[in-house]
Amino acid sequence: MSSQEHNIPNIPVSETIESQEIEKKIKEKDAGVIEERDKRLAELEVQLSESKNSARDIQLRAQAEIENIRRRTKSEIEKIHKFTLERFINELLPVIDNLERALELADKTNPELMVMIEGIELTMKSFLNAVKKFGVEAIGEINIPFNPEIHQAMTIMDSADIEPNHVIMVMQKGYTLNNRLLRPAMVAVSKSKTIHTD
Repeated sequence: MSSQEHNIPNIPVSETIESQEIEKKIKEKDAGVIEERDKRLAELEVQLSESKNSARDIQLRAQAEIENIRRRTKSEIEKIHKFTLERFINELLPVIDNLERALELADKTNPELMVMIEGIELTMKSFLNAVKKFGVEAIGEINIPFNPEIHQAMTIMDSADIEPNHVIMVMQKGYTLNNRLLRPAMVAVSKSKTIHTD
């Protein structure tokens, strides 16, 4: 054996036990601190996860709300676009009525008036085509069932040729704008002819 191996200090056993107990206490204390730290870290991780979920939920709700606003705005713009013309078209309806009356009352047998009548007819046709492009449709058919949603009955007339409760005559055309009623057609409605027996 070498001389160095023999030079190991002799530490009393009580000191060794004491140092082991101190090490044990330090380890226990460190373990408690580590355990508390790990517990706190776990709590913070849970809070972070909840915060992430909450933030994700808020983000999804905000995105959904933005999409809803976009859809509503688009729908409102479409409605505004469709019906912005309503007031303007309502102002034009009397003009259309006057052109129709002029054509009805014109003396078509007078050759001197034929050029003017043709001009009015072309103007009327052009005018109706223009408003039709914007969704305006006329209501003015005869021999169809009376519909109180689009017709206004002005009178009831006897008729042997047309079924009862059908439009027999249109006094003034009605109009719709994009399937929305602007003005009902003023009509005469048929009723069955009563047969009198003496």
